[in-house]
Amino acid sequence: MQSVFYSSFFASCSWLILAFPLLSFVINGCFLRRHGRAAGLFSIACAGLSAVFALGLSWQFVSAFGGLPSAERVAIPWSWEWLSLLSSFGELSLKISFYLDPISVMMISVVSVIAFLVNIYSVGYMHEDEGAGRFFALLSLFAFSMLGLVVATNLVQIYIFWELVGVSSYLLIGFWYHKPSAVSASKQAFILTRFADSFFLLGILLVGALLGSFDFLSWNDPKKLELVNVLVSHNWLAVASVFIFVGAWGKSAMFPLHIWLPNAMEGPTPVSAIIHSATMVVAGVYLTARLFPFFASVGTVLEVATVIGAFTALFAAVIACTQKDIKRILAYSTLSQLGYMMFALGVGGYAASMFHTFTHAFFKCMLFLIAGSVIHLVHSNDLDNMGGLRKKMPFAYFGCLIACLAIAGIPPFSGFWSKDEILLSAWNAGNYSVFFAGLFTGGLTAFYMFRMFFLTFHGEERGHSHGHENIWMTVPIVVLAVPAALLGYLSHGFFADFVKMPPLSANSPFLASVSHGHPEWLPFVASAVGIAGLAVAWFLYARRSSDVAGALESDIRPAWYKVIYHKFYFDEAYYAFTRGFLIKGVAGFLKAIDHYVIDAIGDFIAGVLQWLGRSVRLVQSGYFVAYASVFIVGIVFGMWILVSVLVKM
Repeated sequence: MQSVFYSSFFASCSWLILAFPLLSFVINGCFLRRHGRAAGLFSIACAGLSAVFALGLSWQFVSAFGGLPSAERVAIPWSWEWLSLLSSFGELSLKISFYLDPISVMMISVVSVIAFLVNIYSVGYMHEDEGAGRFFALLSLFAFSMLGLVVATNLVQIYIFWELVGVSSYLLIGFWYHKPSAVSASKQAFILTRFADSFFLLGILLVGALLGSFDFLSWNDPKKLELVNVLVSHNWLAVASVFIFVGAWGKSAMFPLHIWLPNAMEGPTPVSAIIHSATMVVAGVYLTARLFPFFASVGTVLEVATVIGAFTALFAAVIACTQKDIKRILAYSTLSQLGYMMFALGVGGYAASMFHTFTHAFFKCMLFLIAGSVIHLVHSNDLDNMGGLRKKMPFAYFGCLIACLAIAGIPPFSGFWSKDEILLSAWNAGNYSVFFAGLFTGGLTAFYMFRMFFLTFHGEERGHSHGHENIWMTVPIVVLAVPAALLGYLSHGFFADFVKMPPLSANSPFLASVSHGHPEWLPFVASAVGIAGLAVAWFLYARRSSDVAGALESDIRPAWYKVIYHKFYFDEAYYAFTRGFLIKGVAGFLKAIDHYVIDAIGDFIAGVLQWLGRSVRLVQSGYFVAYASVFIVGIVFGMWILVSVLVKM
């Protein structure tokens, strides 16, 4: 079966999955920048072909490798060595390759399909924008970068595409560069992720030196990890692994590096949809899963991931309960769901985390596309300007209902199956504090999502809506509603069998903490908590009159509500730290040293040289008699010194 796979059509043409979005970027960027409609159609065609080849390749991979043990479910259709280095550890080979295993197959399918649907949606969303051609070029670059990241075979390749994802996201977030808020948000995202990526690069170099390789297969090899843990100081490996995880920490916007993600909403809504669903923000989760055996052999990273992930999930969910900007609610929802994925990896829920990454991509992308359609209709992001849109936007209404039920974990929608697996992983690991934090976060998720749903589509119309649902924007929503509703139920059995935890080293401290079993009460409790959150949202926001909701949504709010509404003043603290301490404090101190010390020394030296120059200039009178007199006096004085020395000898 393996030989059949390598000789198959889709395996031999797998490079086209990357080539089509790259071609779209080049053609749109060079030739169609001023032709938005043509650029959009060409981008859709390229994204569609990329998705077809990705799905075909995934199908052939599952057919060929699905029945093999998890350690053997690996294929590399093509590989190109672009640099070979000789070091004290031997020969280091750097390659650009196409790596396939269960999670990379899942990711290329999700990324390519989401990119295709977002491109279709963007034709309707950007049809009046003069920069539409540039937008489609950058969207294609983003898709190419993410696809290159998930099929990387080594850390050098993944870092190259990791940075390409960062650059393209910076350009997309700041696409409307005439808006100061968009420019500020793009710079914030770029700087914070680059800060984390500096640690990532340092970790890559350090572990590459310790293990003598940059390949994932070498890093995750259980036998080699056992030997490395004996020969290499465990502390060095722990430090290096944490450095690598910091890169994932920043890219997936875990607390306290989370503030760039909600502010990234300043970009066009299709950008928000593709960044928050299956691409940039899950890159950190994907990296952690990709290096799971290595991290498990060290142990430190998984402990950090558990704590940070659980806290981020709860922290972001609390903030989302009070926000009024529809896109920011979804942004904090993404943060919370990323926390779910990360703490699932931390407690050993490898398959559960990847399953939630899979299901989350579809219903979160649909939620952002719906938010964009609503904003397009009412010309506002604020929930206060919405309401009563159920009849005007029937497709968006039912799509949003399905997505909210899915993300709330209500059965039988897709989010229920993946969230149930995450909670089960925490329970089986014996980490009950994380389990109850995840359970409570699920209730909050149901509450704030249905708060958004009821305030947007139910009640009386509070703003002014114009037009109707755009066909280009409606079709992707309808398509995404199907996997959001059914994908979890249809794929949970297959996913649990196909995406299994990779082999771990025998000395991994993580192995001892894993147990098995499925408490029968867990799905019912998780569903009940989600339904309770939905019921509270209905009681406060769906009824025609609610004094409690009116008091909370008015300008006169309790102090605790204001603290949460202002996101615990974390943004203000960040700006105070950067602008007050770093810019005015540290930078001001360094500026003073530069001015009063370094510049002063330079000015002193320059002054002395100027004084000497003026002194020399005084004797340059231009009179021959003066020059001759000085010359004769000099000769006489020199002869006198010479005679004096000779006499003493």
